[in-house]
Amino acid sequence: MHNTITVVGLGAGDLNQLPFGVYKYLKEAEHIFLRTKEHPVVNELQAEGLSFISFDELYEQESEFNSVYESIVERLWEESRDKDIVYVVPGHPFVAEQTVQLLLEGQDAHNTNVEFKGGQSFLDSMFQALRIDPVDGFQLLDGTSLTAEQMNIRQHVIIAQVYDSFIASHVKLILMERYPDDHPVHIVTAAGSESESITSVPLYEIDRHVELNNLTALYVEPVTRMDHLTREFSQLRDVIRTLRGPDGCPWDKKQTHESLRKYLLEEAYEVIEAIDRKDDEHLTEELGDVLLQVMLHAQIGEDNGYFTVEDVIQALNEKMIRRHPHVFGDQSLDTAEQVKATWDEIKKSEKDEDQTASILDGTEQFPALLRAVKLQKKAAKVGFDWDEVSPILDKIKEEIEEFQQAAENQDELETESELGDVLFALVNLCRYYKVDPELALNRTNRKFFDRFRFIESELAKKDVSFDQATLEDMDKLWEKAKILSKKKENPEE
Repeated sequence: MHNTITVVGLGAGDLNQLPFGVYKYLKEAEHIFLRTKEHPVVNELQAEGLSFISFDELYEQESEFNSVYESIVERLWEESRDKDIVYVVPGHPFVAEQTVQLLLEGQDAHNTNVEFKGGQSFLDSMFQALRIDPVDGFQLLDGTSLTAEQMNIRQHVIIAQVYDSFIASHVKLILMERYPDDHPVHIVTAAGSESESITSVPLYEIDRHVELNNLTALYVEPVTRMDHLTREFSQLRDVIRTLRGPDGCPWDKKQTHESLRKYLLEEAYEVIEAIDRKDDEHLTEELGDVLLQVMLHAQIGEDNGYFTVEDVIQALNEKMIRRHPHVFGDQSLDTAEQVKATWDEIKKSEKDEDQTASILDGTEQFPALLRAVKLQKKAAKVGFDWDEVSPILDKIKEEIEEFQQAAENQDELETESELGDVLFALVNLCRYYKVDPELALNRTNRKFFDRFRFIESELAKKDVSFDQATLEDMDKLWEKAKILSKKKENPEE
């Protein structure tokens, strides 16, 4: 025989708003259990002789709400083993009521029926009190588990479960990640009852105005000002779509994947420059420029009907999850080397099996120095590589000698070819010592730039032009710049 737990919702207001059928049922019911007695209807029913057992003491015993809810449900299963019981919750049983979800999940395992009666959601009273229409776009979120990613700040947002100032502080910090600090927030207590109150405050003050109350919710107005939406991805997409739209920018509208190629390379190099300079502000700007290129390519794809930015994001998410089985799956990898090997193995399995393809394929699009690195790495994976540095150094000497011979013979094509061989061999030396040749050369370029600028500055201080300065003069300034830069890099030496 199945026993029954009947879940009854008390609605959002006082006794006057409780449906007569629910009122009559509660008056006649036995074995009533309340999630909490902190509700205006409970006080009035108690005055009329209603008897019940509440679970308020569990809120004091447990440190987390999830533990409270699990304890409540365990008690309900225990009480329902030999009798039918009534479980009373605030509001509506299916609105922000985790214990109801736990009951539904466990009813088969406990051989118990879970039924429902009445209950008005607090949302109707909230909409009426705030004079808002949810059809404009609306979200109901849980203050106890709120995250910044959940919110659509262009919609009406109601945050329930804001029981006290501690939760309010948590909610405030989360909201301030997405909203302006002074954005208007309305604290609504006991919506729809005679005790209804609405307090409007700037966002940064909400935790100073929220007191312990189970009937409190927060309403956050939609953000409408464009200058307050500039941190939103959706706003970025709207901007790019507008620029490419009928009334957009003539330059943006005529761009193609092919015409934008050079800009992506330029922006990537500027990101590297900002990293080398350790300039976070500049890095932020340059990463934005790279993202702009991604968004423009995605919008062109959408305009042509081939793909959208969502397709780009989906492909990236799926790839990152697929290639990290040690994070998102049950595989165990302990070292960075194991992770890299697994990544390469998965990447290889993703590619179509083409017996005529070369393991060196997929490098054609890179600049020469970067392509040399990738070609050597791919060849090394099948054992075509040196394990010691001495043969690499011997190869460099050999290539330099061949270059010198070509230069002596005044053979321009051969001289160019042999210099290329020298560079290719030097890339091998970089790989052996795990030095990125692109970054190493870029750092040397930066050093040269800074030291030459020092020469320019010092000559200008003396009102000496380059025509008037001797190579010896400039070389002395170069050595001075070299000493100063080393002191700057190592101030303790």
